[in-house]
Amino acid sequence: MTIRRLPEKLINRIAAGEVIERPANVVKELVENSLDASAGKIDVWIETGGKALIVVADDGSGMSRDELLLSLERHATSKLPEDDLEHIETLGFRGEALPSIASVSRLCITSRAKAGKEAWSIKVAGGKMFAPKPAALAHGTRVEVRDLFYATPARLKFLKTDRTEVGRIQEALKQLAMAYPEVGFTLKSDGRTLFQVSALKGDPVEIRLKRLGAVLGEDFIKNAFSIRAEREGHTLSGFAAVPTYNRGNAQHQFLFVGGRPVRDRLLLGAVRGAYRDYLARSRHPVLALFLDVPPEFLDVNVHPAKAEVRFRDAALVRGLIVSSLRQALQAAGHKASTTIADQVLEKALPRFYPQGGNRPSHGAFSGLQEPLFSGTAPTARVEMEEEDQHLEQFPLGAARAQLHETYIIAQTRDGLVVVDQHAAHERLVYEKMKKMLSKRGIERQGLLMPEVVELDEALVHKLLKRSDELAELGLVIEPFGEGAVVIRETPALLGEVDVKGLILDIADDLADMDESLKLKEKLEDVCSTMACHGSVRAGRRLTREEMNALLREMEATPHSGQCSHGRPTYVELKLADIERLFGRR
Repeated sequence: MTIRRLPEKLINRIAAGEVIERPANVVKELVENSLDASAGKIDVWIETGGKALIVVADDGSGMSRDELLLSLERHATSKLPEDDLEHIETLGFRGEALPSIASVSRLCITSRAKAGKEAWSIKVAGGKMFAPKPAALAHGTRVEVRDLFYATPARLKFLKTDRTEVGRIQEALKQLAMAYPEVGFTLKSDGRTLFQVSALKGDPVEIRLKRLGAVLGEDFIKNAFSIRAEREGHTLSGFAAVPTYNRGNAQHQFLFVGGRPVRDRLLLGAVRGAYRDYLARSRHPVLALFLDVPPEFLDVNVHPAKAEVRFRDAALVRGLIVSSLRQALQAAGHKASTTIADQVLEKALPRFYPQGGNRPSHGAFSGLQEPLFSGTAPTARVEMEEEDQHLEQFPLGAARAQLHETYIIAQTRDGLVVVDQHAAHERLVYEKMKKMLSKRGIERQGLLMPEVVELDEALVHKLLKRSDELAELGLVIEPFGEGAVVIRETPALLGEVDVKGLILDIADDLADMDESLKLKEKLEDVCSTMACHGSVRAGRRLTREEMNALLREMEATPHSGQCSHGRPTYVELKLADIERLFGRR
């Protein structure tokens, strides 16, 4: 077999396969070009999911006739004036996007430089370029991409439905819109406006928050806290939501490096590590973080589509993200998601008003299809004294009742709070364990009668292998013949505890754990298991003093708004929310 040089047309199509996988890639590359051209407004039109037509028009700096011709040559770019790949400060730099798109579509570019007297238009079809012609256009650039992949029909077979491709285009544009609030964006699909945001001016932090609200929704804004930190020239900013405002996947984590949206394992891992104490493994936080790194400490030239980056000091970047998020979470205190009350109302209102129509006023529940309370009436212990009315001024209010020996009902100045006593106390115990472990180790209490627990031999081996580390966590175990261990000491702050149940649950934690990790690196698993066993259980009656003490401790303890699995420990309903339930609003 003889080695030969591939034709230029085939080389371009191979290159296009690396950069342009689907219509969303075309939109992303063209919009990034517009942003690099200092556009203040970018409009995108698509038809049939971008397969028939993609148009990107901007009011940026534009191009002259000669620049227009040069832009369609591979590796021709205006973005590396010093030919320095170690100081890239633009979104694009490879000079591959336009020639790659031109090789697999019918492309037309019309542009006029700001200082130019006239506009020029150039067409390319399947890699064949036609001579530029004069055109009519105000300053800026308009790129039309028709019949995408007509020159490589096999690629069309791998595209999804129009609806799916439109969704991916919309997602790509929204991500860029988050990073550039000073730019206006519009997306239209088959004549319908799908996304539109105006250019914003003002304080950078304020306009970024406003843009995030327009893209992610007002609920995110209500539940987000600000992030701002700097370390050795690396700057992290953005907004992250409280743990109870979470999702079932990581698709609502938006990470940007130098204004470029990326999906980077290091960054995603750092986010996961920062929220480790507050969310179950199956839940994920919602956030938008913007990292600015000195160009010499960043390599963006590692992927044709520029979707990945490499950091010279990865440990510094990870530490910056983890510490910044944890400090912000610490400052958020006991705050829980404001959407929890909305979720309660969404579930309750259809039951009160099953027809979804006119709601009766002033509590006349004429639309009820079933009794509000069926079966045995709920048990509630109500204690009210005038002397504790001042407690209503506290964020979580004054305890007024205990419902079913499980939920504390507290009255606040402008509403009520319902607390899950077990979940709340579990978080408090967990935070105490972490604090003790970081300072002097967890205090232990000896059992008057050491307890023997029988287990599978494999689990016994895992427990005994970790016995020294478990002792640091306050749990002292020893071997006791085949298939059994004896427990001699337990963490003091757990009080009386179901020792057998605790050991069985910890054994299950260890069974799922990588043996190369130290227990302290998986603290949230073991300590949360212990905290669960040591917390106030559902079914235990509390006095008014005990309930109020729990509320005050929650207010003073960071992260007490959610248990260690990310579930809320309390629900707050304002008077306005209650009035909605009774048709007064």
